[in-house]
Amino acid sequence: MKNIYSLFLILLSCSLSMQAQSGKQKKADRLYKDFAYLEATDVYKELIENEYNVTYNSKKLGDTYMMLRSPENAVFYYGDIIEDTTVSSEYYYKYAQALRGVKRYDESRQWLRKYLESGKQSDEIQTMLNKDEYKSKATYKLKSSDFNSEFSDFGVFVKDDQVYFVSARAQHVNVKDKTYSWNGEPFLDIYVLDKASGNVSPIGGDVNTKLHDGPAVVSPDGNTIYFTRNNYLGNKEGKRDKEKTNHLKLYSATNSGNGWAEVKELVFNSNEYSVGHPSLSSDGKTLYFTSDMPNGFGGTDIYMVSVDENGNFGTPENLGEPVNTEFDETFPFMDTDGTLYFSSNGHAGLGLFDIFRMTEEDGIENLGEPVNSNMDDFAYFQVSDSKEGYISTNREGGSDDIFVFNKLNPLILKGQVTDAVNGSPIAAATVRLMDENKKEIAFLETDEEGNYETEIARDKKFPVEAKEIEYETFEGEISTMDSDEKEEMIYDIELSPVKDVEYLAEIDNIYFDFDKSNIRPDAATELDKLVALMKDEYPELVIEIGSHTDRRGTNSYNEKLAERRAKSTYDYLVSKGISEDRIVEFKGYGETKPAIDCDRCSEKDHQLNRRSMFSVVKME
Repeated sequence: MKNIYSLFLILLSCSLSMQAQSGKQKKADRLYKDFAYLEATDVYKELIENEYNVTYNSKKLGDTYMMLRSPENAVFYYGDIIEDTTVSSEYYYKYAQALRGVKRYDESRQWLRKYLESGKQSDEIQTMLNKDEYKSKATYKLKSSDFNSEFSDFGVFVKDDQVYFVSARAQHVNVKDKTYSWNGEPFLDIYVLDKASGNVSPIGGDVNTKLHDGPAVVSPDGNTIYFTRNNYLGNKEGKRDKEKTNHLKLYSATNSGNGWAEVKELVFNSNEYSVGHPSLSSDGKTLYFTSDMPNGFGGTDIYMVSVDENGNFGTPENLGEPVNTEFDETFPFMDTDGTLYFSSNGHAGLGLFDIFRMTEEDGIENLGEPVNSNMDDFAYFQVSDSKEGYISTNREGGSDDIFVFNKLNPLILKGQVTDAVNGSPIAAATVRLMDENKKEIAFLETDEEGNYETEIARDKKFPVEAKEIEYETFEGEISTMDSDEKEEMIYDIELSPVKDVEYLAEIDNIYFDFDKSNIRPDAATELDKLVALMKDEYPELVIEIGSHTDRRGTNSYNEKLAERRAKSTYDYLVSKGISEDRIVEFKGYGETKPAIDCDRCSEKDHQLNRRSMFSVVKME
């Protein structure tokens, strides 16, 4: 009886323990479903410590940490179960994303490959695998804004020196009834920084509520504000969807002079999906926004809708490819030059969310570092007719912060390649720029005027090499350090001609008949080329002449014959207008310096040895 009673107690204890764990499981999943991620982490950890549904709960805990934008923790829990054969391939992608968030890029690519190998088709992921370098044509100088708080701050819009942004700081208002269970911070409100005074205060009027409000954008005429808010109007929360989610919606309000009033819901909102992140074109006639409405490309997409002069809207249009992907695109911003900026986790990038730009000319471009990091970077905004702008990021850990940037357009490098002696432009010269590892990054060719031009990064040093076949190779260094105030940099290059007049004048050797010293017609043609070179291209060129014979005849005879040939060559050049002081010497070498060193020479060999040669004495 004792044994049976003991067994009963053990079974009862196990049953009660299982019931307790089952209850915790339901609690954890309910918290996750209700977006109470901070609380959910504690319960999932307890379940894992008690070895209850370890694989499932490790997955959910990894998901929870990704929602909390804590990839370092997500990597730990995903890594514990990723080799489990029962794990869905979607977690290969999630794990790869988390790895990217902690800069383990090689491992991230390995799991992206496994994701594709599992049968998933994705052009975006294939691009992520193929691309590992991200650079922007512009240069961005970033610093943390001085109006950040200890809570989340993000989503800047500037109008008339008023900086609108979103914050969870709960400033100048009573403490909220409750904090946001997602991350434990207060609900978001819209704040305004007055740049003149530096004062920050909640936006005036009827915009902020007890739920989330922001980000916002103001129309060009200053009369209308469009902003994101939870489904809440007239001090009353709106209808939730079947999953009990209160979706984001877009609202408008009118400038009453004392604040924003007459809050209205935009017509394309829905209780079944979210709409948010408004941005206007510079003329105010197009509103861009983010939504996960049905029939999109996946996740959240970027849309546009026309706005007429009476504030009426057309039909929203999905921007489509290549902007939108199967993943998430958010926070659109249309610059005055027609460039669309947006944030995405579906395009190849450095971190969780990166900022991209889209133009018809360049397509999709990742802005690279320092704009992007391994974490979330989003909400790009640039002040009109200014280099100043703002991004939002959580790169420093914890809550989102606002960073101010100074955008410098690409530095234009231009210059002229000229002859170091006569200053003439050199066409078709090649100019190569290298990086710090001597890897070629630009290969340029000069035009007819010797000019070259390219875009070049700032705050760097570039080894440079210039060549042309008739000139000695030039090597130097271009520095773009401290170039913030410059739009272009001039770097002229002078090439020194090779010290070979025959090569420069493109002349053949000056040959003589057997036992003769007169200038033959064919030799005169070649000497005329030398005359043109000395007169037209290098008027300061100074040369010397050396003449030679073949090996027939005595040494003494050949020496005198060579001297006569040198004198004939000299006389011909002088007769054509070359100053005597530009030929410092004309000398005969007889047979002592043959072109063809032979014992039994052919007639052809003999002819090649009967010649006059030239060398450069001075070229300045």
